[in-house]
Amino acid sequence: MEDPHWRLDVDTGLIPGIACLCSPHSDDRPDGTEIDTVVIHSISLPPGEFETDAINDLFLGCLDVTSHPYFQTIPSLRVSAHFLIDREGRLIQYVPVIRRAWHAGVSSFHGRERVNDFSVGIELIGSDEQPFSDQQYHALQYLLRALQEALPGLSPERVVGHCDIAPGRKTDPGPTFDWDRFRASLAKV
Repeated sequence: MEDPHWRLDVDTGLIPGIACLCSPHSDDRPDGTEIDTVVIHSISLPPGEFETDAINDLFLGCLDVTSHPYFQTIPSLRVSAHFLIDREGRLIQYVPVIRRAWHAGVSSFHGRERVNDFSVGIELIGSDEQPFSDQQYHALQYLLRALQEALPGLSPERVVGHCDIAPGRKTDPGPTFDWDRFRASLAKV
């Protein structure tokens, strides 16, 4: 896989050349907030199915809840993430990094509540039961590099899983996410 050369535009919060589907499920960050944390998630909709447009529809607020029985359990869910990496390593952006995406829910990190305020949310298409693809690790490595170059307060120690900021409530990215592999890859970029 070719190395992507992504650069985050700090003024717009977008990565030029990457599709931004612009989720309505976002708002302004509190004034003066330093973005210094990344939260890694995993998602599949319906659960266990990786090739679907349902994630886009969920993040864009237009999920047809009648199209699958599982969707009827989440009819009013209003969530988003800044980025999604699919199984082939393709990147989609939903929320400019300068805005707050609604990915963390009730959460805390290092004694700070409301993790959405100061974090970037990255979703990987996957589940707790299946390993993530090589292409996803590769894309995540280069996305993190682009974020670190643009956000000086972001260090590798501040890249966490949803399970770390909402323990007991969330398990993602799950036991199949290889944290050692991921952290080692950051040193290579």
